[in-house]
This record gives sequence, C-alpha cells and structure tokens, in this order.
Amino acid sequence: MPIRIQNNLPATETLEREHIFVMPEDRAFRQDIRPIRILILNLMPNKIATETQLLRVLSNSPLQVDVDLMYTSSYLPKNTSIDHLIKFYETFDDIRERYYDGMIITGAPVEHMPFEEVDYWEELTEIMRWSKSHVYSTLHICWGAQAGLYYHFGIPKFDMPKKIFGIFPHSMTYTKPVKLFRGFDDVFFIPHSRHTEIRKQDLICHDELRILSESRECGVYAVSDLTGRQIFITGHSEYDVGTLRDEYVRDLNKGLSINMPKNYFPDDDPSREPVMRWRSSATLLFTNWLNYYVYQETPFDLTEISSADMNSRQGVDAHVEEKGNGSNCATNGKQGGR
Repeated sequence: MPIRIQNNLPATETLEREHIFVMPEDRAFRQDIRPIRILILNLMPNKIATETQLLRVLSNSPLQVDVDLMYTSSYLPKNTSIDHLIKFYETFDDIRERYYDGMIITGAPVEHMPFEEVDYWEELTEIMRWSKSHVYSTLHICWGAQAGLYYHFGIPKFDMPKKIFGIFPHSMTYTKPVKLFRGFDDVFFIPHSRHTEIRKQDLICHDELRILSESRECGVYAVSDLTGRQIFITGHSEYDVGTLRDEYVRDLNKGLSINMPKNYFPDDDPSREPVMRWRSSATLLFTNWLNYYVYQETPFDLTEISSADMNSRQGVDAHVEEKGNGSNCATNGKQGGR
C-alpha cells in the first residue's frame, strides 16, 4: 500500500530503505482515487520512533492511506523537538472539522497516574467523544486501550505487582472466526510493556464488548465492541525488534528495578540480538483492521459517519450475533461518556 505522508517526514528515509512504498504529498494529490484517511494521535514520548513503527505496519496493503499526525495541545512533549511538531503535527483544533476512516490512539507513559490526573485527560476525552461522530473505526493501543475502555465503558485499570515486559504467546478467545485475526496462527507472539492491566471480570459483564484474544501470562489482549468501531489492543504489535531492549537499557541506566524482558534475548543473554517473532502477526493485525473494519465499512462520503448508529448495526464479525452473559457490571471505574 502506498502510505501518503508529509514531505520530508523523518520516517520516510527509514521506510524507503525497507522498500516500503511511501508517497509524498505532491504525488498523492495527483491520484484520482478516494484514499483511506487515518489519523494517528501520538501520545508516545519518542514520536519519531512511533511514527515509523505505525507507518511500517500500515503499509502492507494495496490500499492508499493518507495519514495525519496529531498531538495534544494541552501537554507539550519533552522528547520531541517543537520544530518537528510544528512541521509535521496538528492539534485537535486543526482537525476537528474533518472526518476520518480510522484513527489510532497510541500508548503513553502515564500508567501509574489516575486517568483524571493526566495533564491532557480532558482533551483526550474530548477527542474520544468527537471520534464517535467523525471517525469510523478507532484502534486503541496499550495505555490508549485502557483509557478508551475507561472513557467509553467505565472499565478501570489496576496496578500490577511486577511489570508485564517481554514477548508472550497469545491465542484466540473466540472459537468463531474474527476478521481482525484472519490468517493468524493458533498461537502468536506479541510484545508487552506495561505496569497496569484491565481485568477480564470487568469486561465480560458488558454485552456490548467481546474479548477476542488473551494470554495466560499477561491477560486480555484484544477487545472490540459489537460493531468493530472501537477496538482495544493491550500490547505493542507495532514495536521494532530493538524497542524492548532500548526500554530495558533505559531503565537500567536510570537505576530502576526492571526485570529482563521475558522470551526476548536468546538464552536470556542481553548481549545477543533479540529474535523478531511478531512481525507477521503485527502486519496481519493492522492490515485486517484497515481492510475489514475501515475500508469495507466506512461510508464513501465520510460526512455520513456522523449519522451512523454505532450500536444498531449487526457488526462486522460472526461473533457479534452471540449475546453476553447478561450480568450487571460492578466496576470501580467512573462510567464513561457514551
């Protein structure tokens, strides 16, 4: 898939070295098609690394994708230059009148904080509220998934006694086919790097949610609403092969107590190069999302998104016809803004 990005974005050189088709803006303007429009709300501290990772996994499809990058204006990132933000990023005020086929909300290093104490929480909730009428399908990643589940469904997060850190095997929770995981092996590997979790018992009482995939070691991995318009992923499928090593070395240099990432270095020897075991599953995850939940479902006229009822459709997967257990939720979280 050709990825349309701004001219001279730093990710361009890296992606072109990997033979990924990157289309600059001036060439994209001459294409006589209606490309998929994707908005990335980048909450990660190293925005250039995250841009590159996400553009890479969005690239393996015949669809043309136009990507806009956004950051929160209520918090100025400390690890990305203001020049980069001004040149390549927009704020919510810049894009609030636009419509998008899909949006990605990334993770953020604010897990230990209550949601309401995060500097940009009020702005993030405004963006998530706006997305229900201006974005067809939103993919939430890691802390972004926890924030989305809390806002939309009142589901809390909980601190873990030890950081979930490493590469872990996962499998499907649903026995019926789920389009998001079409083509996946029975067992597949996903990176995780988080201090908090969402709990299964807080999810299963919501008839409007489905747990799609789990891991014995790190719990719930993928959750979707019945329509596929809100998808929540607790891991980091987009991570590069060296990302966990960089985080491990960073925390060691800070003198923090950190365990070696599990199932990552060969023979648990940090001097050896880690093995990439999640590239295919990452590619499938994002390609399936783009194809089945965005491209095949979004109205051609994006302004019609605002009139779509997120709860009335039968959904995009076979599993949505099956009802939940009908129990009442009893979570400690504040009910979200549905």
